[in-house]
Amino acid sequence: MSRNRDIAMFLSLAVLWGFSFPAISVGLESLPPLLFAAARYDIAAVLLLTAAAVRVEKWRPTARNDLAAVAGGGVFLIAGNGLLFLGQQTVPSGVAAILQGLVPILTALWAIPLLGERLSGLGAVGAAVGFFGVGLVVQPDPGNLLAGDTGARLLIVGQVCSVALGGVLIQRAGPTLEQLPLVGWSMLVGGLVLHAVSLGRGEGPGAAAIGPVSLTALLYLGIFATAVAFMIYFTILEEHGAFEAALIGYLVPIVATVAGVVLLGESIGALTIAGFALVAVGFALLKRRTIADAVGLSTGIGTP
Repeated sequence: MSRNRDIAMFLSLAVLWGFSFPAISVGLESLPPLLFAAARYDIAAVLLLTAAAVRVEKWRPTARNDLAAVAGGGVFLIAGNGLLFLGQQTVPSGVAAILQGLVPILTALWAIPLLGERLSGLGAVGAAVGFFGVGLVVQPDPGNLLAGDTGARLLIVGQVCSVALGGVLIQRAGPTLEQLPLVGWSMLVGGLVLHAVSLGRGEGPGAAAIGPVSLTALLYLGIFATAVAFMIYFTILEEHGAFEAALIGYLVPIVATVAGVVLLGESIGALTIAGFALVAVGFALLKRRTIADAVGLSTGIGTP
């Protein structure tokens, strides 16, 4: 029963997060990108903070390290996702999801200067392989690096960099606040930052913006793909650890790609698929010791 429950949680989270990318594409047909992103996190923040107030005794950040974690998480981990919404205006949802596979690799690289961690030679090879895979996904034109939707794909790479940095900054702050209120407050801060930038860009909902389709996409993202999904993620993180939770990130692109092809008629090229495979290989090389420990093997090689 426990194994079936675990499988159900992993698959549910992969589906919820996987369908979020097509939902963003659908909502962007009528909603301004940054305002759309801000509204998503507004909804999720209210739900998560309400749950935190009920379930957690100390749910308000007061210590300096907790405030630093909320600030870092809000600005980089949450508000940084505004770049994803900007990029998905032209980038297929499956491609956007595939680029998220770079998060664990960039997290390891950010940890070198910010957490004092070291990278072995084989770990560096893994990072290089992962970046080569991203190059296949982005497919830049050497003669014009911003031709086509390359600029939009690079915005999503920027989002991935921001998300990875936000996670490391939270770890560096060493918060004592529990994860549920920590993420809830971060989403509130991130939503406010996105609202400010959206206002500065002159965004505003058009006459046809709040229609049934865009409203459904927004509610799905705010309630299910964010608030509910993070509740499931917290459970997996608590019961299985960070490595197993990170593996979901390699199932999400598969779900997103299939959903984008079936529901939106998107197409994914062979180079993009090859790029995703290389990113996964890079992750495996970078985290080889953790993988070996997880399956009960010993590589005899030092950690990256």
